[in-house]
Amino acid sequence: MKENLKLGGILLIITAIAGLLLGAAHSITKEPIAKQEQMTKNLAMKEILPEAEEFKVKDIALEGIVQEVNEGIASGKTAGYAIKVAPKGYGGAIQLMVGISTDGKIKGIKILSHSETPGLGANAPQPKFSNQFKNKPIDKVLQVVKQTPSSDNQIEAITGATITSKAVTSGVNEAVNFYNTKLKGAAK
Repeated sequence: MKENLKLGGILLIITAIAGLLLGAAHSITKEPIAKQEQMTKNLAMKEILPEAEEFKVKDIALEGIVQEVNEGIASGKTAGYAIKVAPKGYGGAIQLMVGISTDGKIKGIKILSHSETPGLGANAPQPKFSNQFKNKPIDKVLQVVKQTPSSDNQIEAITGATITSKAVTSGVNEAVNFYNTKLKGAAK
């Protein structure tokens, strides 16, 4: 009995020390991680909405997979919006930013994070796929096709990663829908 209490006490001390070390590591790395995430987000917004000089988080009720809305401002006027969405892909949520200009075009997309299959869905950030969204009009729902697109609302799927292709396109469609229903016409 005494031996069990002694082993239990030793185990308690070891787990307490491990817990304290993990807590300390978390508190030390929390701020640098947050700064890095903010920097990544800022670079993505500037990439997908290059005409904007600054971005301000828009205080608006979010819906569905829309996680954040940033208003891009140029010369004191709204140039467009960078909308962060997180559709579900094959390997989990795919976080991406969608840039939509006030002239009714998708200016670009930037995938921020994903856990898609290496060599297949993980190719979604590659320009061959992601650049297909540039300058697409927002008046039609985008569709994924397996062959070369024949109209301006079609996106060619990544070979072997149709689920990822559809998830990203679905996220872009959700961002466009949010823009059309909540933001269009509200620009100053």
